[in-house]
Amino acid sequence: MPVQDFSRAPRCAPAGPVGHVGPLFQRRLFLITGSFLFGLLAAQEMFTPLRSDGIDWIDAGFALLFFGLFAWIAFGFLSAVAGLFVLLGRGPVDLPNRELAVMPQGRTAVLMPIYNEDVGAVFCRLGWMTRSVDEVGAAGRFDFFVLSDSDEQAYDKEYIAFRRLRERSRSRVYYRRRERNTARKPGNIAEWVRRFGGGYDHMIVLDADSLMSGEAMVRLATAIEARPNIGLLQTVPQLINGQTMFARWHQFASSVYGPVASAGLRWWSGTEATFWGHNAIIRVRAFAESCGLPALPEDRLLGGHIMSHDMVEAALLRRRGWAVHMVTLPSGSYEEFPPTMIDHAVRDRRWCQGNLQHLRLLDAAGFHWINRLQLFMGASAYLTAPLWLLLLSAATLEQLRADFAGLVLLPSAWLLGLTVLMLFGPKLVALLALSQDRALLRELGGWRCVLRTFPLEIITSIITAPIVMLTQTMAIIEILRGRRSGWMPQRRATEGLAFAEVAHFYRWHVGLGALLMGAIAVGIDGTIWSLPVAIGLLLAPGVAWLTARADIGERLVRRGFFVSPADYRRFEEGPLPESEPLLEPGYAVVRS
Repeated sequence: MPVQDFSRAPRCAPAGPVGHVGPLFQRRLFLITGSFLFGLLAAQEMFTPLRSDGIDWIDAGFALLFFGLFAWIAFGFLSAVAGLFVLLGRGPVDLPNRELAVMPQGRTAVLMPIYNEDVGAVFCRLGWMTRSVDEVGAAGRFDFFVLSDSDEQAYDKEYIAFRRLRERSRSRVYYRRRERNTARKPGNIAEWVRRFGGGYDHMIVLDADSLMSGEAMVRLATAIEARPNIGLLQTVPQLINGQTMFARWHQFASSVYGPVASAGLRWWSGTEATFWGHNAIIRVRAFAESCGLPALPEDRLLGGHIMSHDMVEAALLRRRGWAVHMVTLPSGSYEEFPPTMIDHAVRDRRWCQGNLQHLRLLDAAGFHWINRLQLFMGASAYLTAPLWLLLLSAATLEQLRADFAGLVLLPSAWLLGLTVLMLFGPKLVALLALSQDRALLRELGGWRCVLRTFPLEIITSIITAPIVMLTQTMAIIEILRGRRSGWMPQRRATEGLAFAEVAHFYRWHVGLGALLMGAIAVGIDGTIWSLPVAIGLLLAPGVAWLTARADIGERLVRRGFFVSPADYRRFEEGPLPESEPLLEPGYAVVRS
């Protein structure tokens, strides 16, 4: 697994035909051109009243900022519309036959890297996966590896749990703990590839909170075997095991909006799809020859080991001619979501630093232009947070200048309508697609549950948006000041948070919210537009505390709010006993 050189493209022939270039180019041209035109149209409308008293660099900067941010949301809207037409053209997908006629011929390793995790929960998932593989008759084709980077204090519990699992499993199960966890998860995977990768054709990479059924693993293995030009198949995992209101909200949103979003993403990404770092199958030889990651020079900003490795590895695979695809399985691929806003922010902080590192790789030799676009979009997903805050400040400044000059700056009605369409259109598009998927609609509790949840989901999104905006802005400021993200164990379950903890975490949010509300109260012109932001920031501690409550999450589901496929049986039949694991494919809920 040689370390790759980003300054020199490899000399290699493509691994095989990678798809229809013409249609893919047309799809991408549609998205990029459409986003540019929507952004230009909106910016021109905002620019019109600014020209009445002459144009200066502040006006030009405001218009340029508005153009970029509007084009960003337009891209998401157009991608969702494309996803809708894909789903409407395909029709509802029936669940596949349970009997698998074709078994993979090669050997597949299932890798689960862990770092100071709840041992019971991790090995509960592994135990179910080994049983599921055995039930479909593929135990001899899949070996399971627990790759631990945990502290020495966790070794005893992990090793005992491993021995018990190995004794019960018909698949081979291995355990290895690194004493030096160099380069975190990518270093963990790379060490396994160098030591054991030659013995396997494929590897399925998981996270500690991932779950995959034996049927899904077999289908992935047979699919990648049948297509020798494919280096990686990324599944779209379904969110499971949400207990708190925050996790159940995202579980519902992922179930409703996810199909359209993923269909649109597959539609334009094609053979240059991305990698999310888990719930994917990879051709070991392709990964070994393509994905040895170097450390970025420490003498520059954002140096060190590459943290958001997955998108870079997808670009490196494509650079050597391997196709990377995204696939959607009806069931069988699952993951969990952080239980609270604070836990999500801590994880997001690491992703922020890793995605900003991608800016240093945009000029890497040999990358496909779509991979460069994806790397830029990954970084932009965080850069838009301070840009939205800057736009809010610039709008207030422009209004103050206009008042001084005796002008009135108000956006036109059609621009306000277009903005609302761009922001909420993907949600409406998802509801249109849902009307064609009766199976999913039934698992969401029917239209009654969906429609009563829809306003609550929108309100929650509006309130939390400014909180996330400021949290990400503060993270970027810390990163630019040289403060690195640590590597802390993730909290994957909680019954709730102490109010003192959330009040301390969101103290700056409350401070900025109070400042904005004060400006509105004294009547500073232009600040009235910041009222939704001020309200969201002031409510940050209360919202974080409320959404972290597991009892509120359970109560909402009982009343038909935020129902998701993983909750469907519990909504219909009531909670099952704690001793009875909820692990049937399609309704997977894991409890240790």
